[in-house]
Amino acid sequence: MIGYQYVSLRLVPRVDREEFINVGVVLYAQDAGFLEAAWEIDAARAAALCPTCDLDGVRAMLEQIRAVCRGEPGRGRPVFERAGQRFGWIIAPRSTVVQPGPVHGGLCADPTIELERLLVRLVRA
Repeated sequence: MIGYQYVSLRLVPRVDREEFINVGVVLYAQDAGFLEAAWEIDAARAAALCPTCDLDGVRAMLEQIRAVCRGEPGRGRPVFERAGQRFGWIIAPRSTVVQPGPVHGGLCADPTIELERLLVRLVRA
C-alpha cells in the first residue's frame, strides 16, 4: 500500500460568503513519485452558487494547477523541481475563486485509481 495526501479544490465565487462546491482533487503520493490533479465542473451546480461565475476562468485556473502538478513551466507558474514542493504550493491558503481545502491522507494500491475514486466521491457525488 502507498501512503498519500490529497486536497479537494473548491470553487469559492464569493470569498466573503465562504460558500463553495468541490470542483477537483489533487493527490500526492511521495513514495510513488505521483502528483496529479483531476477536476470537473458541474455548470448547473456552479450557476446555483453564483449565476455570474466565469467558468472559463475557473477552468483556466484548474488547468494551471494541473500544470503545476506536472512541473510544466509557463508564465505565472512557480518553478519547483520536486513534487513535494509543488504540492506545498498548491495547498497553501489563498483568497481566490479556486481554493484548496484541508489536507487529508490515506493508503491506496494505485494513486491514479485513487485520484479517480476521490473525484467521484468528492466532486461528482
